[in-house]
Amino acid sequence: MRGYLKTAATAALAAITLCSAQPAAQARDGIGVGGAAALGVLGGVVAGTAIASANNRPVYAAPPPAYVEEICHIERRGFIDPYGVEHIRRVRVCE
Repeated sequence: MRGYLKTAATAALAAITLCSAQPAAQARDGIGVGGAAALGVLGGVVAGTAIASANNRPVYAAPPPAYVEEICHIERRGFIDPYGVEHIRRVRVCE
């Protein structure tokens, strides 16, 4: 059992050492470190522009129209219909 554990531990150590020692796989004409940094900056600019345009408000907005309060009251007005009957109707009158 002890021999098996030593062999497994040695194999695991060798696998970790070999995997960590390998250079990163790159395409023949890869981007490189500078290109990756430039793409990161460009992505940040695009994301920042999208966030900033979500809260797009005009620099100058016209003030809302002034509220004009109407002065209204109710009046009672009488009229006579074609049959000669007098009716009284309430009418809203605004000035």
